[in-house]
Amino acid sequence: MDSRKLAQNLRIDILNMIEGTGASHVGPNLSISDILAVLYSKVMNINVKNPTDPNRDQFILSKGHAGASVYAILAEMGFFSKEKLKEYYKNGSSLSGHVSHTGNPGVDFSTGSLGLGITVAVGKALAAKMNKRKTRIFTLVGNGECNEGSVWEAAMFAAHNRLDNFIVIVDDNKMQAMGDSKEILDMSNMADKWAAFGFKTIVVDGHNHEELEMALKTYEKNKPLAVICNTIKGKGVSFIENNIAWHYSKLSAEDRDRAIAEIGGNK
Repeated sequence: MDSRKLAQNLRIDILNMIEGTGASHVGPNLSISDILAVLYSKVMNINVKNPTDPNRDQFILSKGHAGASVYAILAEMGFFSKEKLKEYYKNGSSLSGHVSHTGNPGVDFSTGSLGLGITVAVGKALAAKMNKRKTRIFTLVGNGECNEGSVWEAAMFAAHNRLDNFIVIVDDNKMQAMGDSKEILDMSNMADKWAAFGFKTIVVDGHNHEELEMALKTYEKNKPLAVICNTIKGKGVSFIENNIAWHYSKLSAEDRDRAIAEIGGNK
């Protein structure tokens, strides 16, 4: 599968899902489209016909507010129909704004509270080791989420237990809900921090598919892996990129059409 075309499709899906619903988080969804496209099409061992296969790789989106991107990648990969994406954020829908596993094949855990997903992911990695399964556990955290103490407790636990089946992906877009991360709580030495906590650490361009694939396939015995992805919040749409307003701004039909035209697709 062409991961670049998949990433383009994800961005279009995300914009179509969010437009007119009253939902937000356009920027943080668009920043991880390339990561998810490579992860699901080139790296993870997944089973569309048996989403709960105990030997599958698992993914937990710890920055749960970017749930639209997970629903989109699962639909693109065939876990459920793309028609279902039209239900996003609507009353009674299983596709809630923060990612939910209830009624959604392929979602491994519901998240929303920052710092929660990574702690569950590290527990799943330990369980897989104890049960002698080859399952790898991937989790994606935001750079702002790394302000949470629970992130670093999970990191210590993973390194102490030598969980080489545990992969943390950091969406390091240098921004968070209320502004630039360096002004709120400076995390600019992200790679040094993860390395100090005992991780094999790789820094990549989070929009370069070759770099992402190589990094996400890296393995070092007895060491968990941290892939620090330098990304652009709102990647792919000029008026959304690096614009903090689009963490919470609502997306109008006009905005959606303009954005999709830039991405190069049809609404």
